[in-house]
This record gives sequence, C-alpha cells and structure tokens, in this order.
Amino acid sequence: MKADIASAERYRLYGIDQLVSRGVEVRHNLERPGRSPLWARASDRAINRSLYGLGGYGGDFASVLTSLRLANAADLVLSTVDTVGIPLVLLRRVGLVRRPVVYTSIGLPERLVQLRGKPMRRLYKGALRRAAAILAYSEHEAQWLRDWLGPGGPPVVFLPFGVDVEAFHPDSGRAPKTDVVSVGADPRRDFDLLLEVASRHPELSFRIVAPAERARSLAPFGANVELEIDLSLDEARDRLADARVVALPVRENSYSGATTVLLQAMALGKPVVVSRTAAISSGYELEDGVNCRLVEPGDAEALEQAILETLTGADAGLALGTRARQTVERSFSWERYDDALWQVLSGVTRSPSGGFRSRT
Repeated sequence: MKADIASAERYRLYGIDQLVSRGVEVRHNLERPGRSPLWARASDRAINRSLYGLGGYGGDFASVLTSLRLANAADLVLSTVDTVGIPLVLLRRVGLVRRPVVYTSIGLPERLVQLRGKPMRRLYKGALRRAAAILAYSEHEAQWLRDWLGPGGPPVVFLPFGVDVEAFHPDSGRAPKTDVVSVGADPRRDFDLLLEVASRHPELSFRIVAPAERARSLAPFGANVELEIDLSLDEARDRLADARVVALPVRENSYSGATTVLLQAMALGKPVVVSRTAAISSGYELEDGVNCRLVEPGDAEALEQAILETLTGADAGLALGTRARQTVERSFSWERYDDALWQVLSGVTRSPSGGFRSRT
C-alpha cells in the first residue's frame, strides 16, 4: 500500500512508510493483493479452531503464514495489530518465525483475559515473553502488560500515538455543517450513548461515521442523526472538519480512548468531548476544560452537558480547539511519533549497513 504524504490513509501503515526515508527497506502485508492461498486459509481455520477449542485466542494466521518467507528474510518483524501479532508470537515459539518480533498491542489485555485455563495462559505468556519488545499506545495498557508478563519479560514501551499536523490542520474559511460529529471503527465506541443524547435534542444535528458491521447494531435513531458507513480515512477527516463539536464516547477499556480520531480532531482545532478512559487519562496531556472536555464513560448526562456547554459557549469552544491544536503540535506530531518508533525498532536490531529490513 502506498499513500500520499498528505493522505489520511497513511495512518493504516502506523508510521512504517516514513522509515524508508531512514534507509530502511520496508515490506508489509497490505501490499499483497487478493486473498491468501487456499493452503494458508485452510491452515488458518484449523489452527484457530484448535486454539479457541482449547481456551485460547486466535488471529490472522493465513496472512502470517503467507508472509513467512519474507518475514524470515527480514532483520525484524513488526506487527501493528493484535490479529497479526498473536499468530506471529505463537509461530515464533514453535520456530516457524525466526526473526525478532516487535509486537504492537492494541487491546491485548482484553484478549488475554479471555484465555481459559493455566495451560493456555502459560502458552501465551511464554510466546509473548519471546517478543523483542512490546509497544502500547496507552500508559495503562503498558503497565497492565508488564504486570501480566512478570519479571524478565520483554521491554513494554508506552509509545504515544501521533497525528500529521500538516494533513490535519484548521481551516478558518470552512463553515461547520454539523453540530456534533462522531467517527470511529473501534468496537468500544459508545455510539448508543451519543444517540441517547441526540434523542433529547432534535434541534441539533448529529453525524456518525462507523463501519457497516457496527452500524447494524445501533439502536433506532431520529431524523436529526445522519449515519455514514465505511468512509475512507480522507472522507472521515472531512466529516471531522465539518463539525462544530467532535464527540467521542467510549466504553472503558485499556487501549483506546478513540485515541487516533481524538488527536486528529484536536489537530483540526476542533473542540472535543471524549470519555475519560484509562487509556487516555494519562500520557496525552489532556485537561478537562483546557484542551478538551473529559466525561466519565457511560454517563449520558455528563456527555450531554459537555456537548451543550461547548456548543453554546462559542468562545469557550474556540479556545478549546485552539489549545487542542497547540497540544498536538507541541507533543503529538507524526514526526515525534516516528522518531520514537524508530528509536525502539533500531534498538532491537541493525544490519551491518546501518539500516534494517522490516516486514509487517
């Protein structure tokens, strides 16, 4: 996959595209067209059936098995999602993946607590302890994983996510079209809570951008709510830019406070109302009433009040957006994120030439 430097689609690459500018040869599974071969899909079904039947948790073994030759020819293997990371570390434990693995956790604790029985917990703990490093976008998640893995485990690094402040920038000439916009594909996004608020305020316009699968589970909503499904990341950016207020209600979890969309909306200079989950309560410099509005997860009244106060206090909303933009420019730029990612990856392994090849 190739994405223009100004395109929001490049977020799907989690920064690995910028490693090329450092002399790194990068390959990733998004560049492979079509489905995995039949043998890989059959193996995937068999392995996942066995893992889940024994009390374990599976993933996209087909993608990893198809990529084994390239992975084992690389200096380092980086997983950017748990559905690939879990198969990678399990296959490395049995010797099929032979290169160092850096695992990016995006909700790994939620998966690990589903393991049933001591044998499965030992299996996954042993596999994860073989990772060269584990990255987490939440301080809370990183600490949880350190505690679960115990002494002697791999380094677990809190890596705050970033936003491209050039691709996401305020446009003072663009008039907002929607009162409240919420964007997200995360299964923990609490759109139903926002719909409850929308039902109380037919005078306000709401727009929800979600995947089709998530949209099918939403409660019935009124005429003041517009639902859009499966938009591109560039289109989703446009919807954020059209908002007077961006609302991101999230159920409590270890890994996501709608972090990516939160930073993107802040970079656009939008006032944001977001749930104060453990994932963003520390590490992202968020201050209620200063650069965003923080509300407790599941609290419809608090969400409603924060949205209304932000909408009616035009000057206060403008100040929130201005300070939000300043926060991401100062501490959460894409360059800062890329530098931090490079520091972890280059610390794991280097080739004699000073660069390394990578495979996701």
